[in-house]
Amino acid sequence: MKVLTIIISYNFEKWIRPCLDSLLHSTYQTEILVIDNGSKDRTIDLIKKDYPQVRIISNGNNLGFGQANNIGMRIALQERFDAVFLLNQDAWIEKDTLGTLAELTQRHPDFGILSPTHLNGKGDRLDKGFASYTHTKSLSELPQKEELAEAEFINAAFWFIPVSTLKTVGGFSPLFYHYGEDKDYINRLHFHGLKIGYSPQTCGCHDREYRQVTRKAFFRSEYVYLLSEYANINRSYAKAFAYSVLACIKKSFLSLCRFNIKNCETYAFLSFKLILKDRKVRLIRHLTKEKQPHFITSLPPC
Repeated sequence: MKVLTIIISYNFEKWIRPCLDSLLHSTYQTEILVIDNGSKDRTIDLIKKDYPQVRIISNGNNLGFGQANNIGMRIALQERFDAVFLLNQDAWIEKDTLGTLAELTQRHPDFGILSPTHLNGKGDRLDKGFASYTHTKSLSELPQKEELAEAEFINAAFWFIPVSTLKTVGGFSPLFYHYGEDKDYINRLHFHGLKIGYSPQTCGCHDREYRQVTRKAFFRSEYVYLLSEYANINRSYAKAFAYSVLACIKKSFLSLCRFNIKNCETYAFLSFKLILKDRKVRLIRHLTKEKQPHFITSLPPC
């Protein structure tokens, strides 16, 4: 398989070497495309100097994770790649990871996305998010006898996606700027009868333990989750509205009952933001029910 690895960078300098070196040392060959979202550090200069074999696209400004990845996916379709591998800038893989995922993709065409097992940055335990998604508490609990395990959700730090999936599901929705786009994508993947899974036999490290969950970050995650519920085409529009807008209004009311005025106001504001998205949500819900390379071969709807 001809694989294009896509890395979306923003101030990538800290992780350039572990990330890119892991790809260059892979036993399975891949072309590497870095799409830079306006880095303020030496990202572009260092890649040009030390990694001349890596292709770079500089956006000049921050398009967000999803829309930048759509550029890479468009290139993959135009240049007839067989698959794309989405790799976070703060992540790196084992030598056999790409080969294992490429082989599993061909043997299991009902899986639209495959991932390695996600470890933390030190590589000594499971990434907390991955452990939660897969309902495993430790490395010893991984299903070692299985070559592939299904999951309801795995975040997009390491996504191996065959081009057939891109042609069916499309790219990332323009509803999402940063965060939430992977949840929405998997909702659409399931709607079109495809699965997501991971290999317990190969790993990747995701260096994100340092991230602090601030109040701002918490409510951002609340908003993108509710927006992904609004856009969820596995539910009727009425049910999606209830799981998003009405659920947010309920949280505002419950906060008021607990005399938490600040949270009450924030949830009320988020409810208003969701309602303002209604026209676009309806349009994208309608579009993404069709099997097409949405958001890759055409401009996103306005």
